Amino acid sequence: MQKTALLALALSLTVFPPLPHAADDISKIELPDMGDSSGTLITPAEEQQLGAAFFRSLNSQITINQDPEIQQFIQSIGQKLVTVSDLPGYPFHFFVVLENDVNAFAGPGGYVGVNSGLILITEAESELASVMAHEIAHVTQRHLYRAAEAAGRLSLPTAAATLAAILLGTQAPQLGQAALIAIQAGSIQFQIDFTRENEEEADRVGMHILSESQFDPRSMPTFFERLQQSTRYYGQNIPEFLRTHPVTASRISDSRGRADQYPYKQYPDSLGYQLIRAKLRVMAGTDPGETRKYFASRLNQGTDEQRTVATYGLGLTALAQQKFTEAEPIFQKLASDFPAQSQYGAALARTALEQRQFGKALALYEKLSRQFPENEAIKLEYITSLLKTDQAEKARKTLFSLSANTQKLPVYYQMLAETYGKLHQPAESHRYFAEYYYAMGQTRDAITQIRLAQKSKGLNFYLSSILSERLNFFIEEDRKAREAR
Repeated sequence: MQKTALLALALSLTVFPPLPHAADDISKIELPDMGDSSGTLITPAEEQQLGAAFFRSLNSQITINQDPEIQQFIQSIGQKLVTVSDLPGYPFHFFVVLENDVNAFAGPGGYVGVNSGLILITEAESELASVMAHEIAHVTQRHLYRAAEAAGRLSLPTAAATLAAILLGTQAPQLGQAALIAIQAGSIQFQIDFTRENEEEADRVGMHILSESQFDPRSMPTFFERLQQSTRYYGQNIPEFLRTHPVTASRISDSRGRADQYPYKQYPDSLGYQLIRAKLRVMAGTDPGETRKYFASRLNQGTDEQRTVATYGLGLTALAQQKFTEAEPIFQKLASDFPAQSQYGAALARTALEQRQFGKALALYEKLSRQFPENEAIKLEYITSLLKTDQAEKARKTLFSLSANTQKLPVYYQMLAETYGKLHQPAESHRYFAEYYYAMGQTRDAITQIRLAQKSKGLNFYLSSILSERLNFFIEEDRKAREAR
């Protein structure tokens, strides 16, 4: 795992990069085949291992969204963009970081994160897509494997933790600095920084991806303009991100010139984008009263759809405060008026679940599951209602029917562990709790769970072998991590 190619990696902390020249031909974009400068490309298996390790390190240090609806939304936008990229079959994984700072980044293995603060500051779905397209371009053009070859001496856990620490520095500088010191102990230093050429190419290719996936190329300069205007309010406390990536008039002009070469047309936002922003606003809010005022002020503004979203936001605000008698009629009416919109029915079912009306919640989720059989967010919530009504075997079968992408999420392992606990299979329960803790970057807790599983009665040879293999793996991972400190 210490091959140079494995560790030629980087973070793309560049939502607002230097922009390309407007005169470049957009009708045909030559996309070079880029690898590391040594000519040794990282293998697909190594790349995915590094990406997964990077994601685990992030999970252990910052708050990554676990809400199924939000995850499903960000993955759907990302996949729509990836489909028209150079690598349509590449296993990208998109996720939301629950931080108010405006930021986005790409890590190894196609792991692309977007801060909730960035989603909330966008005013159009295409603006969000423009940021994600830029990050996707960094991955497809192999910029990540040219940016930090000096890291070639690091072990896999150290490399992944170092990348996570660099990201932490953009979220909370004091945390990032402490994490880097703890990881590297002053023995290895490297800086991740893309070249201007990398940034120009990522921006150019990103805009092409944006257009091909039916998002508005003009959203990029529009977003730049608004960010530039917002910097005047920061005074001396401009975020580090804006210091390192200033939004200048010339960059806005270059981006506008390039975007104007595309045909003009309307690009309406999806309702899903508006509903997810409402949900994130409630989750990010620190003052429920202010959040309520925000949505209440929009009940009589904008289009019918926007007013409906404001109503939904009020319902979510009430639910967050456990004001069930206020939230329930709101969601009941929305679900009745818009039966084809899954979020409204799911919110109604969630209200019943949180009121501990488990039978009612189960009936609502069963109806939603029949109506939206491909909706994995609904399936995950449905499984919760099955567990609450002691239908663990049905929950287990439903878990195994989920897609491969969903089965990679930490919440999947957590629910599987809870399911086997309900089925009175403690060894399997501890085994999957171990996988959950490992996915969350808590390797020592994973070791504890495996050891508890090994003490369970009635272990067969097959399960005993799995537990031994995973215990040895976790112990080795923990050893490497401690050596790096």
